[in-house]
Amino acid sequence: MNEEWVQEVDAAIKKWRQGDAVLSEQGFVYRIDPQRPLTEESLDAGSEGADLAESEVRGFVVVTQTCDIVRSCSSRPFVEVVPLVEVDEQYLYEIQRGRRPQYAFIPGVAEHRLVADLDRVMTVEKSVVAGWERQPGCDSDQEVRTLGQVLARKRVRFAFPDDFTQWTGKLQSRFREKHNKSSSEGEALKSLREIRVRAAPSWHDSEIQLMFWFIRHEEEVQFQRMGWDKLLQQWLKLIPASGRFQSVEGQVVTLEDITAKDYIESDPFDLDHLSR
Repeated sequence: MNEEWVQEVDAAIKKWRQGDAVLSEQGFVYRIDPQRPLTEESLDAGSEGADLAESEVRGFVVVTQTCDIVRSCSSRPFVEVVPLVEVDEQYLYEIQRGRRPQYAFIPGVAEHRLVADLDRVMTVEKSVVAGWERQPGCDSDQEVRTLGQVLARKRVRFAFPDDFTQWTGKLQSRFREKHNKSSSEGEALKSLREIRVRAAPSWHDSEIQLMFWFIRHEEEVQFQRMGWDKLLQQWLKLIPASGRFQSVEGQVVTLEDITAKDYIESDPFDLDHLSR
């Protein structure tokens, strides 16, 4: 390995942080089965006998942890990147609020309505990143912290039991129907930070007590003279106790209201899950 190259790459890469981006046309490369193509790019590549496909993207976001990015390329030569994709304003809003775990909100490129697509990950050598023009992704400690939480959540999402998914069908339909409407309920749903649910004693028991927390942002109190208490009653009516779900309770809270114990013992009930 050329020592001069190593020093040049190490010097350039030390500026990069998790969440930083490159804003230019790039190629996302992935392996395919030429006999069973699943995308237009893999269909084209497979017709030529290739087992690698490439799709054009608007840029990349580095998702490797900062401590590993800045280590010398002589011992840690690789970083992981994900492509940037453009979304509409409503989707951008939902991603910023953490409701679409497939994507990550990147403050530094949000003005272009670009977000990180976490379903697609590519490994590149640090020398490639060293040649890119760096676009800072996060400016504050809170933005850095939030991005880290989003990246972690993508890998640790809870798989709800099938009977729970079926049982909450009416609630799911209600949320999908009302979420983008200009109504009290629609505005309330947009103002929720997240929804969490806890099963006691556990999801595997034959008799379960469920607790839903609808975690709102602190500034939102009521909508068109409809308070959170009335909205909560409407939502809970859609999930009455049934089968092994013996009791169902719910609260609308802020992060300051919910205890750390309740938070870590509950699971996120996100929109990506509901859309399945």
